[in-house]
Amino acid sequence: MAKQFMLTEERLQEIKDELEYLKTVREKEVAEQIKEARSFGDLSENSEYDEAKNEQGKLYSRIAELENVLANAVILDEDSITTQSVSMGTRVTVVEEGDDEPWEIYIVGSQEANPVQDRISDESPLGKALYGHSVGDEVIVEAPDGNIKYKIIAIAR
Repeated sequence: MAKQFMLTEERLQEIKDELEYLKTVREKEVAEQIKEARSFGDLSENSEYDEAKNEQGKLYSRIAELENVLANAVILDEDSITTQSVSMGTRVTVVEEGDDEPWEIYIVGSQEANPVQDRISDESPLGKALYGHSVGDEVIVEAPDGNIKYKIIAIAR
């Protein structure tokens, strides 16, 4: 069975938009690069041609990746999200042991993860550790520098 990708409606639309751009605008740009590089002559020693073909390979790989995500997308029903325990789509406020500063994170699918924006994948070590736990629970996350203990202080939608 193919891996399913949990997505919000917003992320689904972003993926559709990117795919449309790649298939229309970007594909024509790369085809033009290849055509121009061919005009330079001998293809065996033509670095512009090699670079354009590599770019085409990357483009088709990205298109295939996005099509796979869309084919296996499961849209997150935000109305079904409860605040009883940490799950996909919840905003979780935690405090690291020894720190007084709360940290609010948003549990998302792997396609939406962005740690800089505090959007943590449910497949990450922190996401896995928090998943299914409730307010007041303490969880331990295995990190390269050692274990980190967090206490869940709030769960919201």
